Amino acid sequence: MKTIEGRPGILLTLVAAIASSALLTGCQTTIGGQTLPSPDYLADDVQYFPAGPEFKLTNQVEASRKKAAEKEKLQQGF
Repeated sequence: MKTIEGRPGILLTLVAAIASSALLTGCQTTIGGQTLPSPDYLADDVQYFPAGPEFKLTNQVEASRKKAAEKEKLQQGF
């Protein structure tokens, strides 16, 4: 039975595979409680979504008010 010491090519390939997987996957760091995915996080554009209305059905309420106003106009017109 041959050992790994007798096959330097296999050992070298194994070490190269482990080293390249460590280098190519990147690393995450934790700074100030944030998990930062890459060193380029400072160059990334920030997306800002402004807060919406507190009441989620604003458009539906407005539509029902318009419909009620139109219905009242039609009833007054006749």
